[in-house]
Amino acid sequence: MPITDWPASERPREKLIEKGAAALSDAELLAIFLRTGVKGCSAVALARCLLDEYGGLKPLLNAGLQEFCRSHGLGQAKYAQLQAVLEMARRHLFESLQHGDALCSPQETRLYLQAQLQAYPQEVFAVLFLDNRNRVIRFDKLFYGTIDGASVYPREVVRKAIEYNAAAVIFAHNHPSGVAEPSQADQQITTRLRQALALIDVRVLDHMVIGDEVVSFAERGLL
Repeated sequence: MPITDWPASERPREKLIEKGAAALSDAELLAIFLRTGVKGCSAVALARCLLDEYGGLKPLLNAGLQEFCRSHGLGQAKYAQLQAVLEMARRHLFESLQHGDALCSPQETRLYLQAQLQAYPQEVFAVLFLDNRNRVIRFDKLFYGTIDGASVYPREVVRKAIEYNAAAVIFAHNHPSGVAEPSQADQQITTRLRQALALIDVRVLDHMVIGDEVVSFAERGLL
């Protein structure tokens, strides 16, 4: 039975309008994005098949172009649409951070950093540069590494802090394994960066490790 023949309360679009996006399942949200199914398979049924194939929404959203296009019912146009949606979400989160105090919106900061770094297959070290009211000036991905490490150079971080006239910073890097537990090397580089930035009176507010969850150095008492 096509979706148009379903009761209105069970159609994903109508359900979203009536109850809000949070009321929809992953399959229903994906079906709205897909818009149409394939022969003999509604958009919702196709969405369920794709979620089963990838093992969930996150692996599907993180899939590269070739892998994405190999799936039945998907292609380059859908991939481009999906990347546009994801980028709009990231920019929306960044704008929210820019208009407030980063320390007063820790959840938004976590969500933004996860959206930016979690999908990388290699380690990426990034910095949120903040002004003297803890508002975000800029977010830079500064160093790219391998699956289990990235070389971080304090001199470059100091140079960027001076360039942006930053008063404080929040560091972030991802663990591609998904395990966000800070390593000894993570703690050592954080100490070196704090010492270097202290020479120019720039405060280090936190260092967040991004995996399947987000671990904060500040909350762990590691700063």
